[in-house]
Amino acid sequence: MSARADEEGDTEESTWRFAVDEVGEDAPEPETIDPGSPTLENAVFVLLGVLLTGLIFYAAAGSL
Repeated sequence: MSARADEEGDTEESTWRFAVDEVGEDAPEPETIDPGSPTLENAVFVLLGVLLTGLIFYAAAGSL
């Protein structure tokens, strides 16, 4: 252990991110995330992104 860690009073136990009971076989089941229905606004932005990406590839291929 470094001198700096000793000065701050850190122990090895405080450096762990998860407790023993949060991982392994005894861990609680994670919450499931249910998919939602897409909104019109989200669909428009996805289509806009696809269109712009296609235009960029088309312009890059045309300059070759």
